Amino acid sequence: MSAVLFESQYNPPIAFFGQLIGADALWLETQEHYRKQTYRNRCLILTAQGVKPLTVPVVDGNRSEKVKTSELEIDYRQNWVHTHWRSIQTAYGGTPYFEYYADYLHDIYVQKPRLLFELNLALLQFYMRCLRLRTPIHFTTEYHAPSPTPTLGSDLLDRRDWLTPKAPDAVGPDSTSALPYAQTFGKDFAPGLSILDLLFMQGPAAGNFLA
Repeated sequence: MSAVLFESQYNPPIAFFGQLIGADALWLETQEHYRKQTYRNRCLILTAQGVKPLTVPVVDGNRSEKVKTSELEIDYRQNWVHTHWRSIQTAYGGTPYFEYYADYLHDIYVQKPRLLFELNLALLQFYMRCLRLRTPIHFTTEYHAPSPTPTLGSDLLDRRDWLTPKAPDAVGPDSTSALPYAQTFGKDFAPGLSILDLLFMQGPAAGNFLA
């Protein structure tokens, strides 16, 4: 099985973790310049009003695309931690496993990591433990533009910007997402949501829904 290369993502979509099933390693891109309106600082949750984005504000947002994603600072002048946590509580407080994970997740938020990359990594490691994914995590040391040929060895699957909040269910035909599961709101299954949605609904069984 090949290794997979992703950009750092905030509360990544379920499909992110589906790509780790059977992967030899996960490489995280550290040398790229930040890109706005992506999952780098945004996630999608399901609320009573439908799908809602949560966005982490970054320092000097107008110049952020000139900064490496791994060096980008979070803007705590905005009370986004309270806003995000309140939104998560409102959306998922009544789910079967909210109380099971809430304290661990809240602890990550209140630590207030300085860098977006640090926050995303802490959340990623937490979710991987919850899903019992033992995929080793490595970090790139050079930037290589997307290419049809491998960049870090003979078996690298480049998934940078493969997932986008602009079209969360428009992934490639070889994509792996979640098998449909019961969701709190809506009659139809909402694809493309953050791993939060699956974890709070399915708990320790969430890994069984990664297709």
